[in-house]
Amino acid sequence: MRKFFSSPTAVVGTTLLTIVLFAALFGPLIAPFDPQEFHPVARLQGPSATYWLGTDQFGRDLLSRILNGAPATVSFGLFSTAIGVGVGSVIGVIAGVSGGWVDSTIMRILDGLLAVPDLLFTLLIVTVLGGGMEHALLAVAVAFTPGMARIARSAVLSVRTRDYVRAAVARGESGFYIVTCEVLPNALSPIVVESTIRVSFAIMIGATLGFLGLGAQPPSTEWGLMVSEARQFMFRNPWCVAIPGMSIAMAALGFNLFGDALRDALDPRRSH
Repeated sequence: MRKFFSSPTAVVGTTLLTIVLFAALFGPLIAPFDPQEFHPVARLQGPSATYWLGTDQFGRDLLSRILNGAPATVSFGLFSTAIGVGVGSVIGVIAGVSGGWVDSTIMRILDGLLAVPDLLFTLLIVTVLGGGMEHALLAVAVAFTPGMARIARSAVLSVRTRDYVRAAVARGESGFYIVTCEVLPNALSPIVVESTIRVSFAIMIGATLGFLGLGAQPPSTEWGLMVSEARQFMFRNPWCVAIPGMSIAMAALGFNLFGDALRDALDPRRSH
């Protein structure tokens, strides 16, 4: 931990991540106003003593909407990444441990899927399934699966030829024991680091889908949808677009910097 927090990247990333997670956990409880409450007299106002971050086109308090939208935005990134990492890791471990034609078949299929950019792949899936937060979450998870499978396979291939794995094979240990007790524990570091970084990409893709109307639907307070609803009023009050936009950037940057620092701490060669 001392080595981890000696890095400025880790300090900044952890600070941003703490703020974002605090808002996700306690935001709806500490919001000063109802996020759907209209204040017609106070439409499109800038920051003031009453509305700390200003108001949107309906006079709704932006601070309250940001705090209430934090759980949806952050949980979208976490759950979609968790599903994609889980499924992709299982596929990658199977390919790496099996080898031979199983490995070749799986990786050729994944190579074809990896040729499609994540955002384009996500848009394709959402277009087929239909809009909505659940379909968008599933689409991001599916788009992340091929990349995570390749990373998990690479980690397994680098571990399975180590001496301690060969010793377990020489002792006559079962294949299940070798995979779960020898291979996986020593291959988890790159998977954990990559999953942390991918949360930031999931948050940005989720916000993009919300902006395009393919993710969260009104009256949701998801941050990408907030930008989409207020974009036509940005010249009258730029705060209604800047505040949710900066919130998305803070969440993505926090996870990204935290993942970078975690990678440097777990890989001694990078620190040199």
